Amino acid sequence: MNEILLWILDLVAAVDPVLRTVLAGLAVMLETSVLVGLVVPGDTIVIVAAAGVESVWQGLALGCAVVVGALIGESIGFALGRWLGPRIRHSWLGRRIGERNWERSERYLERRGGIAIFLSRFLPVLHSLVPLTVGMTGFAYRRFIAWTLPACVLWAGIYVSISASAARGFREIADQAHYAGYLFVGAILLFAVLVVAAKKVIARIEHRHLHGDESPANDRAMED
Repeated sequence: MNEILLWILDLVAAVDPVLRTVLAGLAVMLETSVLVGLVVPGDTIVIVAAAGVESVWQGLALGCAVVVGALIGESIGFALGRWLGPRIRHSWLGRRIGERNWERSERYLERRGGIAIFLSRFLPVLHSLVPLTVGMTGFAYRRFIAWTLPACVLWAGIYVSISASAARGFREIADQAHYAGYLFVGAILLFAVLVVAAKKVIARIEHRHLHGDESPANDRAMED
């Protein structure tokens, strides 16, 4: 297994670092705009790109590219929501998403305000719908960016650092330990499981807030 994994990592690392970084940023931009996030696996793309990182500077560059890509994508989603929101919602794609998800996004934003924008980065479906939904409301763009920027930085930092560290650790012990490949795969799988579990926990907590007895006044206070 070590040989196969080293071959895969070498293949990723062989891609020009600048090209790899740009492609990752572009992929995340597409993921967070125009509902492409419902199809393009942005998490997976970042993990693969980070596995090819060979220095701290490459990791920082990748993290910055992912953050910038996410911000551009969400800004595009915000602008489309502001200018074309109702048309997109009632288009073929909007109907495929389902009115239930649109209404869920609206209620979530109404009840949680800025917190909804922050947490949506970590929630499936909502991370693509919330920017559009925010754009359809009177929410100011600068406030939208103020809430989504720290979420994007946290998200990018977690994915890039963990994936790059796991790949680097595997390379360091691959020659000495025949079980290194299993440790690497296990670490990535454990990370994936923890991410899925964390998303489910956050989604469950937010679902309770959305449908519980929490008053809108309390939500506004939490936002401020």
